[in-house]
Amino acid sequence: MGVELAEIFHRHGPQYQEKYRTRMPPRHWQAMRAIERCRTEALGGHVYHCPECDEMQYRYHSCRNRHCPKCQHQRTQQWLEKQQEMRLPVAHFLLTFTLPDGLRIVARGHPQLIYHLLFRTSAEATQQLSQDPRFVGGQIGMIGVLHTWGRNLAYHPHVHYLVPAGGLAEDGRTWLPSRKKFLVPVKALSKLVRAKFRDALCKHSCFADVPVSVWKQDWVVHCQPVGNGEGALKYLAPYIFRVAISNNRILKLVDGKVTFRYKDTDTGKTRRCTLSAEEFIRRFLQHVLPKGFVKVRYYGFFSPGKRLQLASLHQYLNNLLPFSSHGHRDQQTDVQALKPAPEELIQCPICGRTMQLHQILRPNRRAPP
Repeated sequence: MGVELAEIFHRHGPQYQEKYRTRMPPRHWQAMRAIERCRTEALGGHVYHCPECDEMQYRYHSCRNRHCPKCQHQRTQQWLEKQQEMRLPVAHFLLTFTLPDGLRIVARGHPQLIYHLLFRTSAEATQQLSQDPRFVGGQIGMIGVLHTWGRNLAYHPHVHYLVPAGGLAEDGRTWLPSRKKFLVPVKALSKLVRAKFRDALCKHSCFADVPVSVWKQDWVVHCQPVGNGEGALKYLAPYIFRVAISNNRILKLVDGKVTFRYKDTDTGKTRRCTLSAEEFIRRFLQHVLPKGFVKVRYYGFFSPGKRLQLASLHQYLNNLLPFSSHGHRDQQTDVQALKPAPEELIQCPICGRTMQLHQILRPNRRAPP
């Protein structure tokens, strides 16, 4: 069995916590504690017994922390299925806004504020330009996903948006398609989001910590056509619930150093990175999100308050029913799609017979939040 993140925290976490005790935010302590205790006797669980061969199986509870590599895989497919239902039958663009280097130090100290402003200002800027009749001329829809890490665990906050190639006219009924390979001018969009971000951040005390050069440089904005959007959704889906590094990427922990593999963005080749355990933990924890922070956001006709309108638009574009602002959304279907699959029966690894619940194990300490 390979090295797990929990083992790294168990062996080197105490030294890290002692060294940075006064600088670690509570969310970092909570994430480390939860991951270390996940699926161990500390959280309790169930004991199953096979009546045929007398085999016993222990199933310990998960921590359910959203940064735990053991707890988030099953939810990805559910999210993807729901987005596929919402996806319009038109061409799509993938729009990406990257936080400049000069703002990343501020973001580490004020993640709730900076991430929220990156979402808000980038969405506002895109919607504003889209209203221009030279481009789309109407209201667009945007599904945004925050992503904070590079493949080598480097801190690289950016927001991806999946955007249908078109929008709704002022009458709320007419679909206005955009050009096939052009949504809005990215240079103008870069300047606009920079200005909006600066105006919003100057109301907060941390504005003084931002280098002046940030407001003079070009912000990186990228826009590319992605066909019908299905592939882009499959690309984005893992980042909704995936954590900064999975256990299967960690290769070894030797002499206080962690080695993991990653795929080079430019070449596509698999590479190895070796870091001290302290640096590895630091890089991982900088991707722990503020408590309750929503990393997936919906704008325009994708916003929660306009789902009925979206359903009617979907029907219209599919030529199923005349487009109306009073369309009906199958709420029951959506609820069913979000329900988790029933838990599989536990089968005996020896004889294959269904095992029976034998005992409930109570947590021996308070479970992590």
